[in-house]
Amino acid sequence: MLNWLKKKWRRPVLTAYITHPDCLLHDMGAHHPESPDRLRAIDDQLIANGVMDFLLHAEAPLAEHDQLARVHASRYLDLLEQSSPAHGLHHLDPDTAMTPHTLQAARRAAGGVIKAVDLVMAKDAPNAFCAVRPPGHHAESRKAMGFCFYNNVAVGVSHALARYGLQRVAVIDFDVHHGNGTEDIFQDNGKVLMVSIFQHPFYPYSGDEPKGKNMLNVPLKAGTRGDGFRQAVTEQWLPALDAFRPQMIFISAGFDAHLEDDMGSLGLVEADYAWVTRELVAMADKHAEGRIVSVLEGGYDLSALSRSVVAHIKALGGL
Repeated sequence: MLNWLKKKWRRPVLTAYITHPDCLLHDMGAHHPESPDRLRAIDDQLIANGVMDFLLHAEAPLAEHDQLARVHASRYLDLLEQSSPAHGLHHLDPDTAMTPHTLQAARRAAGGVIKAVDLVMAKDAPNAFCAVRPPGHHAESRKAMGFCFYNNVAVGVSHALARYGLQRVAVIDFDVHHGNGTEDIFQDNGKVLMVSIFQHPFYPYSGDEPKGKNMLNVPLKAGTRGDGFRQAVTEQWLPALDAFRPQMIFISAGFDAHLEDDMGSLGLVEADYAWVTRELVAMADKHAEGRIVSVLEGGYDLSALSRSVVAHIKALGGL
């Protein structure tokens, strides 16, 4: 496998892989689907497929308060700090609970996206995948929900805009659930184009009517398979992205639309994730000097998740 990868790897610089052991500390209980085992399964699959040695490894730093405050209200950030329990679980909603280590993990997750932006902008890597948790795309400016506390992608986008002066940034979201938090944060922000595909009607029961003119939402009915997904990407996503000419592309990479993931009722497979990733790489090569930052969101069947992430990372790397 390693010799085959050496022959096939075409890019001169390796895809960055950003994670941190602290992301394993957040644990909402043995039966909660958003578990530390998700990251362990991804690492195991990358090793088993011989891919791990071909990635540029970096540790996620802790996001700073000012970086989080670009997208989250100060009162909300204070409330999270005050809600952090000394022991046990503190539920913010029926699905979203805090442990004493949650904010440490969440700050690493958001900080990992910031690190990815810096690596890609410095041309230390052509693109990056952030294997971080808890996920973020349901976190609104003033509200935690859907397993999410800080909106990791939004923090990274705001960092790219503020630190590097980018004028056009695209956010792609193919999680089975609509990224309501990201939409809430960037609605009517002319510097950000958000394009999403998600199952609808389905949690969080939003997205059928976009909140801003800079939002392109493509709801899919339960049972949609890869051909319907690819048609929507080809006919709606790609023309919008091409017209927008993004200087950087962020991916909210949720893999719970997989056929084997019972969190939703769509029917994507690894080949679909590899295909859409290659299309986004081509778009980034055309408009953004190849700059892509991909961030883990959902995906709860451990086998399907880990196989899909490997397919995604291989496509990022040009395999």
